[in-house]
Amino acid sequence: MTKKNINEMSFLDHLEDLRWHLIRICMAIVIIATLAFIFSRFIFDQIIFAPLEMNFPTYDFLCRGATFIGVDTTFCNEEVPMIIQNRTMAGQFSADIWTAILGGFIISFPYVIYQLWKFVSPGLHENERKHSRGFIIISSILFFIGVLFGYYIVTPLSINFLANYSVSTTVDNQIDISSYIALVRSSALASGLIFELPIIIYFFTRIGLVTPEILRKYRKYALVIVLVLSAIITPPDIVSQIIVAIPILVLYQVSIYISKVVVRNQKRKEAKNV
Repeated sequence: MTKKNINEMSFLDHLEDLRWHLIRICMAIVIIATLAFIFSRFIFDQIIFAPLEMNFPTYDFLCRGATFIGVDTTFCNEEVPMIIQNRTMAGQFSADIWTAILGGFIISFPYVIYQLWKFVSPGLHENERKHSRGFIIISSILFFIGVLFGYYIVTPLSINFLANYSVSTTVDNQIDISSYIALVRSSALASGLIFELPIIIYFFTRIGLVTPEILRKYRKYALVIVLVLSAIITPPDIVSQIIVAIPILVLYQVSIYISKVVVRNQKRKEAKNV
């Protein structure tokens, strides 16, 4: 599709184009979700419920670290004091369906980004498309790193804290499957989206919404927002919040550098055109 074709397209033509991209996205998610549903037993036993076992890599690593410095910790317990149960007729089936859909979205994320890029890219200039060719790869890598961070860091920290938190020995933690999966889902998905921050800042800088100066000026406010986000996606445990906050702050610093590079390249381009 040429630049001229884009300019000649009406609003309804753009909507029709967007509709087909969204249809392709949905088809990809459904196909992968179907495969995930077929192998749901493996996904639940080996992935979803893995953080309930004390041999989970995160627990083992933190237990070794605590033992090395001589600190008692619940990461060295023999088991997670929590039982997963189902209290509704369709509870397990619903959990299976929504987990499959989430898996479909996560695995097909590069294709989702590709389709969105296909919709946006015809409206860009040739040099803009050239400088953004790595967008799909970089955004996908950041998303998957974020998902892994949420799964291996945020999820086990949250489970360990909440499972060992008790108001009384009279109360047992018998957690509904929907509540447990919601925690795993929100931890992984939220972390994956948060790790897209450099990509978001890149595009915001290109369209002039943010500058490196603005990002530096509001750094202290960003720190507060980061701590709030850490408190939202982790339990009210200071250590857990710090562990989550550190990579987000690193991403913010990387975003400042990216914004600086974008502005510098724009100034060079303007200087050449003068």
